[in-house]
Amino acid sequence: MQVNKNVSLQAYNTFGIKTACGELVILESKADIEKAFDLFPQSIIIGGGSNILLAKNPIHSVILNRITGIKIISENDKGVQVSVGSGHNWHEFVRWAVSQNLGGIENLSLIPGTVGAGPIQNIGAYGTEIKDVLEKVEFYDFEKRKFRSLLPEQCHFGYRDSVFKNHLKNKGFISQVFFNLTKSSYYEVNLSYKGLTDYLNNLNIKSPTITEVSNAVISIRQSKLPDWKELGNAGSFFKNPEINIDLFKKIKQSYPEAPSYPIDSKTIKIPAAWLIETCGFKGVQYGNVGCYLNQPLVIVNYGNALPAEIIDLKNHIQNQVLDKFGIELVPEVTIVQ
Repeated sequence: MQVNKNVSLQAYNTFGIKTACGELVILESKADIEKAFDLFPQSIIIGGGSNILLAKNPIHSVILNRITGIKIISENDKGVQVSVGSGHNWHEFVRWAVSQNLGGIENLSLIPGTVGAGPIQNIGAYGTEIKDVLEKVEFYDFEKRKFRSLLPEQCHFGYRDSVFKNHLKNKGFISQVFFNLTKSSYYEVNLSYKGLTDYLNNLNIKSPTITEVSNAVISIRQSKLPDWKELGNAGSFFKNPEINIDLFKKIKQSYPEAPSYPIDSKTIKIPAAWLIETCGFKGVQYGNVGCYLNQPLVIVNYGNALPAEIIDLKNHIQNQVLDKFGIELVPEVTIVQ
């Protein structure tokens, strides 16, 4: 465990916000966890810093998760069980799995952040969610002062949601995540997402490999989303709202082209990006912030943005979408205030 005093956090959050902390505590192993949280109990936890807006300045103490490593726990003819340190870069883990011809997470390529953030958000993309391959989560319980394992049914996964954002929020720390991955000879790639299938068809790839799916996802994401190293952002700022079918029918009367994804007989998911674009925000810049030209769901920092500017734009988007469609957008990004 390392403790550094009076550290700028600009390099540790993908929004590039210029805030600072009095103490930056770097966790490098499971052995550091209990000691760190005893010494710095009220710390903000940062992994990859990719789904967070640091709106508080200064922050007293920050725990930076750098617990890394990939280990094969068990293996059989069909697949492997793998444990991954919660501070391991998510995309690096995906690249490792793809290089080993192990299927299950290739659709989640190029998602920023760490492995430990995956279960918290139940990260998902292109028809796959982390819950589809998760075996268990190792969790250090602050109150009981011990590690325990949570099975998928105990994680209460939902759309970008889990028990770690609700009942267990701020009550512990994810130390390791265990996955079940499938060997390519027993695996069928997930092509349920139309945009991914269309992309592969345009390349005349009819029976894609795990590697080809991963490469396609990377290409699609790079064409739509800004590189946070060049243009600060926290990825998709809002969740895609799920609305009742009566409200959607009302919207379709005025906007026949409105896209949707059925959840069940009474519920429809409508893309937040379409709502935001229809309200006129796509590519529009307000001072140091704006909605990205290729993906309005992403709020970007054009340089030296203050948290208040990002929050003002967030509020403006929410108000306009609510006024126009009667839909309340919910942030996916965690705002630390």
